[in-house]
Amino acid sequence: MKRFFFVPLISFLFTGAFAQILPDSLVVRTDSVNNVSVIEKSTLIYVDSITHVIAGNIPFSKFVPLLSFGYRTKIPRQLINKPAFLEFALQNKSGITDNFYFYPGMPYNDLLLYEKDTEGRLWKVKNAKGASGFVYLTIPPYHTVTYVLQLEFSKTEFNKINAVIIRPGYLENFKFELGNTFRDSRIASYILCGVLLMMILFTLVNYFLNNKVEFLYFFLFSTCMFFLIFFSAYLSRRPGMFTAYFRSYFDLALLIIGTIFYLFFIQKFLDTKNKHPILDKLFKLESRLLVLLMIVFTYVHFALGDILIGGIIENMMKILAMAIGTVFIVLGLRDKDKLMQFLAIGSAAQIFFSIVSLVLIFLHSDGSVILKSALFYFEISIIMAVFFFLLGLTYKNRRELVEKTMERETMKLEVEKKGFETQLAVIKAQQEERNRISADMHDDLGAGMTSIRLFSELAKTKMGNMIIPEIEKISASADELLNKMNAIIWSMSSSNDTLGNMVAYIRSYALEYFDNTGITCKIFIPEHLPELEVSGEIRRNVFLVVKETLNNIVKHSGASEVNIILQEEPGGLSLLIHDNGHGIDLENIRPFGNGLKNMKKRMEDVGIEFSIGNNDGTVVRLYRKINN
Repeated sequence: MKRFFFVPLISFLFTGAFAQILPDSLVVRTDSVNNVSVIEKSTLIYVDSITHVIAGNIPFSKFVPLLSFGYRTKIPRQLINKPAFLEFALQNKSGITDNFYFYPGMPYNDLLLYEKDTEGRLWKVKNAKGASGFVYLTIPPYHTVTYVLQLEFSKTEFNKINAVIIRPGYLENFKFELGNTFRDSRIASYILCGVLLMMILFTLVNYFLNNKVEFLYFFLFSTCMFFLIFFSAYLSRRPGMFTAYFRSYFDLALLIIGTIFYLFFIQKFLDTKNKHPILDKLFKLESRLLVLLMIVFTYVHFALGDILIGGIIENMMKILAMAIGTVFIVLGLRDKDKLMQFLAIGSAAQIFFSIVSLVLIFLHSDGSVILKSALFYFEISIIMAVFFFLLGLTYKNRRELVEKTMERETMKLEVEKKGFETQLAVIKAQQEERNRISADMHDDLGAGMTSIRLFSELAKTKMGNMIIPEIEKISASADELLNKMNAIIWSMSSSNDTLGNMVAYIRSYALEYFDNTGITCKIFIPEHLPELEVSGEIRRNVFLVVKETLNNIVKHSGASEVNIILQEEPGGLSLLIHDNGHGIDLENIRPFGNGLKNMKKRMEDVGIEFSIGNNDGTVVRLYRKINN
């Protein structure tokens, strides 16, 4: 409906008739201009909405006063591709040439300045400097010059028409005042650009350190957003062709390209291919559609110049991004993966602030106030995405650190396990070898030694009262070797590796040893012995020390009684061998005697404390700590 009423309305506005030469009431005297002057009351406008005529064929009757034109602050899409013309006249009554800059508003793709002669013909003015957004005017002394400025609107809905003349010396001040309206918003934008720049450097460093492609994608996304925010702030209220092209095309290109890189980042960062296949397919579809639509938009924008179709394609891209983003938010918040939840919350915040920005644009809110600036809320949406990315990255790094630590610990445990298994295999093989050797000794050597002892006894019997010392020595040696061999076999057998077995063996040996010696042997053992494993090496060394001690008692102590006591002490067990003899004289031990040294050395080798002293006889003490 708007389009049906639009053409009659334009025709009505342009029905006013004006003379070929502007009346004196519309002529601006240059001597009345101090530094800057708004001449909109003295300016006429013509928009050729139908025939696309060139400047030289402009009908004079179609110009209307600029103040009566209802689209000065927002040119409708239907008129953006149409040529527009401003007509104004400047009169110089002084004797010197007067110069001015004319500011027609912003942004425009191009500005062409013409002078109008007395016959109504237009002549193009050279060196008008229209690319900067300002056109340069020269009024000779005592002349009235009528200018016609051709405007090529930027392909955006935010074109604004003004008519201001500025003296050259005041141009920079005018530019400053023009941009100072949005000073606070621009400062906020530059601060946010600084934050994004830090993020760009951070992600770039992480990419080179970790060589992870997701950091490269986020770097490219942050770079696009940095340039988008920076140029949006820098070009705000700044006229010129670059501003026009940026607002009509490059800002959208940066937004879409940045969005595509953000999709690539999410796919790699969340590993959607393996963990979220449905989401991965949606993101791939969105990326391809955005690329296709951006290519079509580029063609429509530059080749066709159709802003209506371009606007439809632009809205399609934004709706597509918002729709897929909404799906991602729903799936992300429902998912138990905290990393995905962080990015989903960031996307939700980004969409929320983008909607706020869009509403402010539709309401034509005052952009000079930060809290009413659409650009500010758009920038906040980008920062929210970056902020929640940092939270997600922190969580991911912590999770990966924990996983790596657990992996290292698992590998360490696996190595230790293999080491233990190897040790167990070695110990098992050693024990099997010990069992084999003990079995061979028992079967072969034991049988042989028993035969030697029996044969020597038979020889003694056959000889009657005849005594041969050598045969007595053979019998005694065979008996002694048999006892030693039995002790070795006992120490080598793994079935005897218990405290109870060792105590029982020592008790049996001691009672048998003191039998027929005239020495009474008393043994005191606790009713409940701790269940401890005692290796063959420990059993053998303890037994040899006990055996040496009992041998010394019989040979040297002159004792009539021996007490063997096994008792529990704080932190361990002790074995006491106490006789009631005359006691050991530690100060007069033979210098070449090795008995005590050997006994002490044996106990040190197996981690047992050895001590000997006098207490109404000799006391030998063996003590070993027990780890609870």
